[in-house]
Amino acid sequence: MTTSGRKFFSATSIKSVWEDTISELCSQLENARGNLGILYVSEDLLPNLENILNRLRLETNCNDWLGAAGYGVLSNVGEFYGETSATALLLDLPKGSFKIFSGDENTGSKIRETEKSWLEQAYMPLAITHADPRQPTTPQAIENLAQETNSYLIGGLTAASGGSPHVSDQSGKAVSGALVSPEMCEVLTGLSQGCSPISEIYTITKSQKNIVFEMDGRPAFDILLETIGEEFQHDFQKMGGTIFIAFPIAGSDKADYTVRNLVGLDPENKIIAISENISDGDKLLFCRRDRESAVKDMYRMSEDLKRRIGKKDIRGGIYISCAARGPNQFSRSAREVDIIKETLGDFPLVGFFANGEISRDEIYAYTGVLAVFL
Repeated sequence: MTTSGRKFFSATSIKSVWEDTISELCSQLENARGNLGILYVSEDLLPNLENILNRLRLETNCNDWLGAAGYGVLSNVGEFYGETSATALLLDLPKGSFKIFSGDENTGSKIRETEKSWLEQAYMPLAITHADPRQPTTPQAIENLAQETNSYLIGGLTAASGGSPHVSDQSGKAVSGALVSPEMCEVLTGLSQGCSPISEIYTITKSQKNIVFEMDGRPAFDILLETIGEEFQHDFQKMGGTIFIAFPIAGSDKADYTVRNLVGLDPENKIIAISENISDGDKLLFCRRDRESAVKDMYRMSEDLKRRIGKKDIRGGIYISCAARGPNQFSRSAREVDIIKETLGDFPLVGFFANGEISRDEIYAYTGVLAVFL
């Protein structure tokens, strides 16, 4: 049975000195209450992440915290890309509605063993997930977590050059976060791709590693030329950062796809190269990434969530955006947080600019992932 209540509490600081960051966050959370905290910091604050967390635990009387470092943070106050920043959300959730986790490739299996009865009650929980892309077991950990706990993951890959870039019980772990029961706390999620499909879906019929020779029995390069039209045919370099490859996600009812870079063209041999190994039989399509497409899809995601929310109140939210988005793709007149607030209203919101985004059981690129608590 789901429960609802008043809004969560959030705080944001852009102080340049970490001691001042702690003081400002604690000041804004002075009268806050909650039993689960989320903290996101910019990469330069990572060396003092534990100090900030310890003070927040003391000042808020909340012991359970999740967190990660990124290229900057987002909140309902604004977007702070590439600058010293921190944001925190204090969630007031029903007792027993969440379980903290951290681990490596067998994380999900271990949770299933230790929390079997809880998982039986919390059917398909939301897994707020932070993952370290430097750890070799991270992809397996994400897959195992989703499959073994029957969870729907939302989160992101951390962005940090050193230290432990996410909050876990031990440094060097692949993933950390919390499972939240949908039976006790209603959560809705949305995904903004930031790209627009510009072709039909093709089947790869001849390939080797990351090279595509043929699709649907035709030269891959010829199909690409037909797709892009006149705009890029006389200067292929202009396609960089605009034309991408997308892989449809099998079984998705929302036409979801993961985006990968187009890394090479060979007009003479009529082949293309992709930033991921592929196999014969795989499906792909071409998509376009630009400011207009990104803004349009942000509105689509936000308006779809608004329809699903109906007349319910939003208590708080988490938004994870790709580092390639933010000011690199949105203008000041149509930023991601602004679009969310325009469509869904102003509510406590935290997030960070990630190295990759996690939704369901997939690692995405160039996307924005939003979760709202009702």
